[in-house]
Amino acid sequence: MLRDKEIREPLFDFLEERYGKCRILQEKIMGKSRADIVMVTEGALYGIEIKSDADRYLRLKTQVPDYERYFDYNILAVGSSHALHAAEHVPESWGILSIEESGEGLDFYELRAAGENKKRSLKRQLSLLFRPELSRILKRNALPEYSSLSKASLIRRLTELLPPEILSHELTEELFERDYLKIEEEILAWKRERGRLGGLSTGTGIRRTRRREAKLYVSHRIRGRRKR
Repeated sequence: MLRDKEIREPLFDFLEERYGKCRILQEKIMGKSRADIVMVTEGALYGIEIKSDADRYLRLKTQVPDYERYFDYNILAVGSSHALHAAEHVPESWGILSIEESGEGLDFYELRAAGENKKRSLKRQLSLLFRPELSRILKRNALPEYSSLSKASLIRRLTELLPPEILSHELTEELFERDYLKIEEEILAWKRERGRLGGLSTGTGIRRTRRREAKLYVSHRIRGRRKR
């Protein structure tokens, strides 16, 4: 019986072979749910939910709407015991990947290729970025800084000023380049420059949150290219 932890590393290798250059992010918050895997490719985000042989489908019904809001493509990766009925639990646009044990490791069978998710929201996707990353997009496209706008208002302004294809490219490039060991310093520096850090308790709270996130993502890697 395959379990989640036995699936992940071989799955990462399969995804690299199947899709080429990509970055793997794990356990990413999306709305009220958490994506098992987010795969960043050039110009597109893939949401991947793992259901091992030991898992059940109880939470998937509530997770699917969040996957549909955030990702260009979605894939359900299942242990072979789920393969027969997997399609009953996800929309037709979802890809289905069956995983089973073999004598030399794991075998992967693409039962259905992922189709484009037309329900995704570019604004939701941009919300995955931190404010300094959004600021870099503005700068690269010769746009004003809009430092007085909230993050939500800034995202709305970006979608008004730049075409979706440019924003999708900018989004994935920022995720490729993100260094979770540096992002806390960037966020705090951005807030200091704008006088948005309050008392000690506020700064400490931000620091604790970012450190937990940085620790979570240290193992994430860019596949198919070397870091500069």
